Amino acid sequence: MSVTVFNPRINNDAAVAKTTAAAPAVTALKEPSSAPKKVFVTTQGCQMNVYDSGKMLDVLGDSHGMEVTHDIDEADVLLMNTCSIREKAQEKVFSELGRWRKLKEKRPDLVIGVGGCVASQEGDNIQKRAPYVDMVFGPQTLHRLPELYDQSNEQRDISPKHRIGTIDVSFPSIEKFDFLPEPRVEGYKAFVSIMEGCSKYCSFCVVPYTRGEELSRPLDDVLAEIDSLAAQGIREINLLGQNVNGYRGEKDDGSVCRFAELLHYVSHVDGVERIRYTTSHPLEFTDDIIDAYAKLPELVSHLHLPVQSGSNSILAAMKRNHTIDVYINQINKLKAIRPDIHLSSDFIIGFPGETDEHFQETLNLAKELNFDHSYSFIYSKRPGTPAAELPDDVSFTTKKARLAEFQKVIIDSTLAKTHEMIGTTTRVLVEQVANRHPDCLIGTADNTRTVMFPYDEEQMNELLGKIVSVRVTDFVSPHMVKGELIEVLA
Repeated sequence: MSVTVFNPRINNDAAVAKTTAAAPAVTALKEPSSAPKKVFVTTQGCQMNVYDSGKMLDVLGDSHGMEVTHDIDEADVLLMNTCSIREKAQEKVFSELGRWRKLKEKRPDLVIGVGGCVASQEGDNIQKRAPYVDMVFGPQTLHRLPELYDQSNEQRDISPKHRIGTIDVSFPSIEKFDFLPEPRVEGYKAFVSIMEGCSKYCSFCVVPYTRGEELSRPLDDVLAEIDSLAAQGIREINLLGQNVNGYRGEKDDGSVCRFAELLHYVSHVDGVERIRYTTSHPLEFTDDIIDAYAKLPELVSHLHLPVQSGSNSILAAMKRNHTIDVYINQINKLKAIRPDIHLSSDFIIGFPGETDEHFQETLNLAKELNFDHSYSFIYSKRPGTPAAELPDDVSFTTKKARLAEFQKVIIDSTLAKTHEMIGTTTRVLVEQVANRHPDCLIGTADNTRTVMFPYDEEQMNELLGKIVSVRVTDFVSPHMVKGELIEVLA
């Protein structure tokens, strides 16, 4: 099979791109078939990948009238949005592709695409190893899917080994946002990506190599998307970025909008009642962001601030460029403003060189700060990262034992905090009727707990999408409580 890098037919003139931002990336017409094509997407990894998968569906729906399906057997297009964070991520991708190959043998017209971070790392190696893959695209080029799809269709009658590979894993600045269609709304919460990439270069992290350096979307573009979402009924906005609080968006006058200022702008969008963001870096968690918690009631009383380890020695090896004292000081400042703040974090257990003493420091930090929950993982090598060159000198058995001990501390904290909610009132965004309890509505509290409460049927339309106050009466599970409606707040 011969391979070439896809070269999109896009006008690179900045002024033209700016004035045509609302236009689709391609001029392809919708499929002439009476029955719309169906797309199946499988998503690995972080919330950014979940967001990107939604945008893949949006662009193919907008350009070709395609519809999403959750049944792989009825799909016309299979898309795999990959993540390279975990160990042997590439091999897991090829293993799944092997299963998809059998589907394509039965249905030769099936179109297979691989996107995301593994696609960015592997590039044309994917089609060399799996020539039945029709499209390979990176996180920054998903907006070009319609043209990639058209080019793959043009070669439908050519045997796979003679096809020209349809590949685009480039880093075209932040162009993709100029060509994404109007966001589609489901429910009352939405994610908005405000930046791409990361420039922190932590030694364990592959993001700078697969998503590129940090690039922030212009302020007006972010606000226009949020305004559109709010007009469609969205009440909660979750701002996304690999280093979201490092946002530096350009304003109309050429000056720079920092993250804290963006929070203020978002809080003034009509209809937006709650603001979340993920994921942050302690180096960028500045005093102006902390001060925003005193001024913006829309900011929920929950913060996800990854720390990764409680040991300064391990933080140095991770190239996090801050100390535990800095992290604790930031949290204490925030708690002085929001005493009810709930904290969550990320931890890597068993990083190269981690001793029993280092691990104990991580346990002590978790106990001291009383985290609400955490995303904690055993360390595994990420190909292409500096840490992959370090001797992985902590045994797998030791890693597993430490992770279990650490997670026990977090689980105990989660249970205690959920039980502490009983007898208190909490602010809830009402989202839907409970599947297993049709006499109850459910929603999400500021602290991410699911809250369930009974309602009168004639109240339903008045309550869905509203912010309400609920008095918590019962514990249901570590992440769910039950209560009674007090009042509608907004």
